[in-house]
Amino acid sequence: MVKEAIKKADVLIEALPYIKKFHKKVFVIKYGGSILGEDRVRKCVLEDIAFLRFAGIRPIIVHGGGPNITEKLKELKITTEFVDGMRVTDKATLEVVEQELNKLNDLIAYEVSSHEVETTGFKKSDGLLKVEKKGAVKDLGFVGQIIDFDEKTLRLSLDETIPVICPMGTSGDGQAYNINADEAACFIASKLKAEKLVLLTNVLGVMRNSKDEDSLISTMASSEIENLIQEKTIDEGMVPKVRAASSAINAGVGKAHIVDAKIPHALLLEIFTDKGSGTEIVK
Repeated sequence: MVKEAIKKADVLIEALPYIKKFHKKVFVIKYGGSILGEDRVRKCVLEDIAFLRFAGIRPIIVHGGGPNITEKLKELKITTEFVDGMRVTDKATLEVVEQELNKLNDLIAYEVSSHEVETTGFKKSDGLLKVEKKGAVKDLGFVGQIIDFDEKTLRLSLDETIPVICPMGTSGDGQAYNINADEAACFIASKLKAEKLVLLTNVLGVMRNSKDEDSLISTMASSEIENLIQEKTIDEGMVPKVRAASSAINAGVGKAHIVDAKIPHALLLEIFTDKGSGTEIVK
């Protein structure tokens, strides 16, 4: 029993320098995909984020919701088409996107606040995110790119709460647009000069060999990324994540982390231990 207690104390002492270093620092955490729909994983991740707040860090959650949206569209027999990973969004699809993202926003805010942490949910109707229509080779419909956000409102909410941001915004003429959550998280992290941008995913991180967990790259420089993409070490869904992380670092974010949310408390291991658990990307 005493040995076990000493082990726990050692873990806390290892975390102490990080708690000191990150006190009052802003972390932007992007959380989406299939890992958002798994109750056990989601509850563990949101508990970790509540812990960060109690440890004096200021986390912001930007959530996605792709699988929930796809499921609902199937149910309603609305066809979905993707171009370069972006969902082509017509009027009917846009309505479903907003409904599903609003539900998820409420759920995340409720589950975080169950840990006695105040939250502020930001939806399209709150007008936090300013967007314009996204240009692409093929018209994507109501898909936008974030061009600005109400920084004063976000910072005020960050003083007392954990902001939970839905990736939808409106243009100058009041039109609603769906936004890629990775892009929204990177934009917000860059503008706030966040200490960290954390991209939660369902793989360990960047690996030299996707079938070998021992080949995880625990730290990489942003300058290495394009070479690793050329070599196909980084491919498919990881490409936009690492590029987004790299652009955030080049815009002044301290570090970016790609973390496997399926590992219990992976977020805390990545932030508060020397070894970490995923891939950190540095300048």
